[in-house]
Amino acid sequence: MRILIVEDESALRTSLVTQFKEAGFNVDSAIDGEEGLYYGREYPIDLAIIDLGLPKLPGLEVIKRLRAEGRAFPILILTARDQWQEKVEGLQSGADDYVAKPFHFPEVLARTQALLRRSAGWAQAVLQGGPIALDTRTQHVSVEGRVVELTGFEYRVLEYLMHRAGEVVSKAELTERLYAQDFDRDSNTIEVFIGRLRRKLDPSEQVRPIETLRGRGYRFVLERRVPVAEAASA
Repeated sequence: MRILIVEDESALRTSLVTQFKEAGFNVDSAIDGEEGLYYGREYPIDLAIIDLGLPKLPGLEVIKRLRAEGRAFPILILTARDQWQEKVEGLQSGADDYVAKPFHFPEVLARTQALLRRSAGWAQAVLQGGPIALDTRTQHVSVEGRVVELTGFEYRVLEYLMHRAGEVVSKAELTERLYAQDFDRDSNTIEVFIGRLRRKLDPSEQVRPIETLRGRGYRFVLERRVPVAEAASA
């Protein structure tokens, strides 16, 4: 998934970018509100993390403008712990959640993952389509309980397709979520990843989880299911 971090404090921004990349995200970052607004308008963002105390353009104004222009991706705001008024105003302006500074990265990561799941219509941490289960917390993938070993890029391709289950995802869209802006978009790397995923997830070619639509892209076609353990506890 591709996220945007808008934070003017250099050390914090660098730390967040590094940790999110280590967690498997493609990350863009901006140092002020004007740059953050540009990225939010022009880049294919799945989620934005926006500090409210930004130079040039306040974080609240960035959020208001993005929402006024129809940008619907989830927004997580960063705010000082004692500024409850900012939290309220941020949520009223269109943000979806907040984290108070100082914070621990695992909390930010968990809130980010929850917002991404909910925006895609998944209520639980484990995404399950047919016999395929993908745990967004551990990044483990299994088929009928059998663990499947995936590379980092294979996992990210599968996660994005499952987030968008039932929808057509173009090769260009997948590329934008996986790679830096200067990646060669004529490369056949995406096709290679899709081919490897099919062989690992469905070696007997009985399930056929990923459909290719020539000239349009790919679609995860298996029906969404509630994981057995979570259904039993409901």
